[in-house]
Amino acid sequence: MLPLVGVLLAGVSPAPGSLAETFSLESAKAVVEQATRPSTRWSGPVAGPSAQPGKTVAVLAEDLRNGGVLSVAQGIREAAREIGWAVRVYDAGGTPAGRKRAVADALAGRPDGLAICGSDAYELLSALKEGGDRLPPVVGWHAAAEAGPVEGTPVATNVTTDPLAVARTTAMAAVVQSAGQAGVVVFTDSRFRIATAKSEAMAAVIRRCGGCALLEVRDVAISEAASRMPTVTRELLARHGSRWTHALAINDIYFDYAVPTLMSMGVPNAGISLLSAGDGSAPAFMRIRAGSYQTGTVAEPLNMQGWQVVDELNRLMHGQAVSRFIAPVHLINAANIATEGGARQVYDPANGYREAYLRIWKGR
Repeated sequence: MLPLVGVLLAGVSPAPGSLAETFSLESAKAVVEQATRPSTRWSGPVAGPSAQPGKTVAVLAEDLRNGGVLSVAQGIREAAREIGWAVRVYDAGGTPAGRKRAVADALAGRPDGLAICGSDAYELLSALKEGGDRLPPVVGWHAAAEAGPVEGTPVATNVTTDPLAVARTTAMAAVVQSAGQAGVVVFTDSRFRIATAKSEAMAAVIRRCGGCALLEVRDVAISEAASRMPTVTRELLARHGSRWTHALAINDIYFDYAVPTLMSMGVPNAGISLLSAGDGSAPAFMRIRAGSYQTGTVAEPLNMQGWQVVDELNRLMHGQAVSRFIAPVHLINAANIATEGGARQVYDPANGYREAYLRIWKGR
């Protein structure tokens, strides 16, 4: 029988009572060690259609204040520039009205491809259907809870690292840091399926850690993090005190607004450990580097995923199937933060992805 850690990372949901309630600390350490290794081997596509210049891609950005969304949009721009494509970005601002407006504006320009960055594909479904024959090939980034085609929507594929593996690795890191004694609060945004899937996966790992305590799961909209997190952080400190040793979040942005409150209340850096299941923002890198509360982030290769979005759109424009490539999970911590783009406050894999995609697009 697989240890529970192995089952969790494989994405298997164990039947009730079929496995032990706890798992091996050594197995968790192995998961974390694997996730912190260098990403030097290209495991993505090596063949596909050449790219024709002159195409236009519309990028529907959920909220450009979100570092992950912004970085993917920048990756799309970088890749498109290499093949002579134009990119237009439409910022939804994190609101329902903004999403509807952004879809309408994006489709009004008759783009050759549409990239949905950070918005839920199902929430956008009615607006996308209104596009009718104006709707071009659609690729998402973090647009659903899983990688690959988003069933029942026009989104041909959702580009993301496996969100459940990301979440479980994040929770495992807290277990390892605490030697199996973590007191955990999980932050999520229930408006998004991918966020809910991540937070549920993190909570499940903590519940199965015999000496750990899941103190609570707190639902805070990412778009409201700036206004709500200072108050929420004070409430949690008052309620849980020293029992609160670890915070797990579905995005680094929560910690942007929690850290100033922790500092103002005199919580020492070693008093609480912040770990994020995405996306590896520049402020997160700076906090990890400085030893300021945050100790880890399972960073998405955001620029590389922007290139993947362009590649998937190019395949769809040629009537070909998407690659369905899923990047490996990578945990950034103090030990590896100086490598693979870390000096620039990003995770940029040293796996030659730019050269690999250009070989495909330019028929080399």
